[in-house]
Amino acid sequence: MSLTGTPFFLTSLMLLIVAVVLPFALWGRIAGPPLVRGAARLLMLLFAQVTAITVVFVLVNNANSLYDTWGDLLGTDSHVEAARDLGPDGMGGRQIAHEPKQLQRFRPADDPKVGAGVQMTDLQGKISGVRGEVYVWLPPQYNDPAYRTKKFPVVQLLPGYPGSAKSWLGSLHAAEQLMPLMQSGAVKPAILVAPRTNLLPGVDTGCVNLPGKVNADSWLTVDVRKMIIDNFRAGDKPDSWALAGYSAGAHCATKLALAHPDRYRAAVAMSGYNDPALERDSLAGKDPKLRTESNPLHILKSANAAGKPPRTALYVSGAARDGYQSGLALRQFAQLPTTVTVQLIPASAGGHTTAVWEQQVPQIFRWLGTQLRS
Repeated sequence: MSLTGTPFFLTSLMLLIVAVVLPFALWGRIAGPPLVRGAARLLMLLFAQVTAITVVFVLVNNANSLYDTWGDLLGTDSHVEAARDLGPDGMGGRQIAHEPKQLQRFRPADDPKVGAGVQMTDLQGKISGVRGEVYVWLPPQYNDPAYRTKKFPVVQLLPGYPGSAKSWLGSLHAAEQLMPLMQSGAVKPAILVAPRTNLLPGVDTGCVNLPGKVNADSWLTVDVRKMIIDNFRAGDKPDSWALAGYSAGAHCATKLALAHPDRYRAAVAMSGYNDPALERDSLAGKDPKLRTESNPLHILKSANAAGKPPRTALYVSGAARDGYQSGLALRQFAQLPTTVTVQLIPASAGGHTTAVWEQQVPQIFRWLGTQLRS
């Protein structure tokens, strides 16, 4: 049974009801020596406690899309089949232009919570050695005959850690919010792509490449990107691509956009951070060299020092001590053509929660519409 969705929730709820009814029905009817009666009653109380905790966990998990599968929760699943040294460009000496098309079979999303029109596929990353699910939502104009020759911009959606690939579509209701806005023209149409980012058991990859461990950077910026271009009418130039993330996903979005201006034009970071060590389970944060190299501020300063400030637009939002200062630091060192827009979120808005990020979805996509081109 899936960890998310209605069936597991209803099963948990039924067990809780049974656990509450049992003591009332059997407490005084238990026979046997005092030790046996005491042990039976203790087991009933423990059963009630466990089922209550389970229901609370399921509610929190479903609301925030933290764990997708039992393997994610228990830390038994790895989605890394190989982690070769791919070099500074994350390509391992290969050229995207020379790679064959990776055509995929798509099916309706397996969780109705993500909303109508969402499809998914299981992708084997030929460059990264990562395998994982990718969810795709097409804008209402995609199948309109008037747009049959038009290519669309793409926004890759990155969750926090732990986090499910379904979080933006399920918990933040991104597609549900954007559908009417795109239909009315208030937001420019774009393809939404939500790839798996939870790749190693109990570890936040920080979206880095680390030979022998994981090539999370190449999974997102090479394999997933190429697959979307191969299978949909998606723009293949940097001006057509952006990343958006919250929490750990915000760090990834900023880092990847600054590191790969040849692949992305813009990035949105909600309640993120620059120093990966702020996430205690971060693979990058535990390695001194990676900690420095994957810090967006370091990437920006290094590019400036080399006389090549990236042509990247950043939108950074957050409350005080929850992303806002990180945005100010990036803005301080931004040199054209790099631009950084910083938005302060009031502390009263709700803290570090999906409710806060959900409210920002329309605004960040209006901003993305000013940055991306087909």
